[in-house]
Amino acid sequence: MAETSCQYDFTGIARLKLFWALSRTPHGLLDMCTAALASLLWLGHFPSFKIIGLGLITVFAGYTAVYALNDVVGYRSDKKKVQQGNLRGIEDCEDLDAVLVRYPMARGLLSFKEGLVWAVAWGLLALIGAYLLNPICVLIFVGGCILETVYCLMWNISPSRTLLSGVVKAAGPIAAVFAVDPNPSAPYLIVLFLLIFFWEIGGQNVPNDWIDLEEDVRFGARTVPIRLGVEEANVIIFGSIILTVILSGILLILSPVTFELPFIIAFAFVGFYFLLMPTIKLYQSEESSHALILFNKASYYPLALLVVVVIKLII
Repeated sequence: MAETSCQYDFTGIARLKLFWALSRTPHGLLDMCTAALASLLWLGHFPSFKIIGLGLITVFAGYTAVYALNDVVGYRSDKKKVQQGNLRGIEDCEDLDAVLVRYPMARGLLSFKEGLVWAVAWGLLALIGAYLLNPICVLIFVGGCILETVYCLMWNISPSRTLLSGVVKAAGPIAAVFAVDPNPSAPYLIVLFLLIFFWEIGGQNVPNDWIDLEEDVRFGARTVPIRLGVEEANVIIFGSIILTVILSGILLILSPVTFELPFIIAFAFVGFYFLLMPTIKLYQSEESSHALILFNKASYYPLALLVVVVIKLII
């Protein structure tokens, strides 16, 4: 498919789109919902306006920085992919991560210096906000950035990097809980960590690697679908999604919020529609198109849960 299938204007003020693309902002905004969901479920009510405002700025800055860091660290390998051609990116409008453009630095649309300054600036803002919320959040953010760097460097070394992806994605929600309560429950944190960990692996990372299978084979990547095979990747996805749904239920039980039957039904529907249904279809078909559907739908899972929780807290 030609790269002209999606038309973009990156001149003038529209150039800002390249920076949002670098940080995969559409996906980052959805990931922010995991932080809001985790904090609200633990707190059982809305925090003060000060915490909400500072928290939103900090979480947005954090995800913006970490996603940009991914491309900064992988700049050389991404540039090599672009030079060899046939790289999935601008042309794939259906991919949530490519809704703007993938690899804007490697494609020469942004310079490496611009990308680095962008990532560092947002990272510093996230550090300031994290410190004001709770110094522990600083340690979690720094640890997440370090693991994200290692994750990127392992793309052609080992499929075990998928595990690091799960840990990094869980860092945001864990930090959000500490931002609203300096002494959260250990069982709640453990279940929350495992929930986000398996959601990332089964609904995000492995399906995304499946989508990139042909591209990754060409460039010598070491991903789960490549090293273990599509069938084994399918089993990992299926098992991870089942665990995600189960852990979601446990997290609701650990929350101080009491959910009546209509909300329980709503949660069940969300899990079925955004996770189970696309996973079953992928398991049956073993087609990359269904991996893309699962990736996109699973990305909206935290947002859907958050909507239900917010409605409950409002009424």
